[in-house]
Amino acid sequence: MSGADDWPFSVVHRVRFGDLDAMQHLNNVEFLRFAETARIAYTQQLIPDFSPLERGSFGYVVAENHIAYRSPVGFGEAIRTRVRPRVPDEKSVRMDFEMHAEGDGRLIAEGHAVLVGYDYGGDTAAPIPDDVRERFAADAPTDVR
Repeated sequence: MSGADDWPFSVVHRVRFGDLDAMQHLNNVEFLRFAETARIAYTQQLIPDFSPLERGSFGYVVAENHIAYRSPVGFGEAIRTRVRPRVPDEKSVRMDFEMHAEGDGRLIAEGHAVLVGYDYGGDTAAPIPDDVRERFAADAPTDVR
């Protein structure tokens, strides 16, 4: 588990009744939804003109998702999702995440997504613009494997 200072961005979600599965735990799909919401909010903070709904100058698609579930989550719990990029290459960036319960601090889940730069007009993978790569790299930890 990393320290909070190692993460440039976090957001808190409260588990709603509709987020639960039949066993009254946070549904596995919702973990990825929380991570995605945090990732998009982080990208909007980092790149103010980024919009996930517009096919503008920069876009990306998710090529991979990995998640390790560490603790069940119940109705009403507040979950802090932290995200951080790894140093990007020309066409992709790995975005790590951790989720912790606000109440007791327990680790709930951890994982990452691999995001690939995408040209929506050409419907193909594309390089991540240099300025965007530089912004991701500035927030990437240097001591993380």
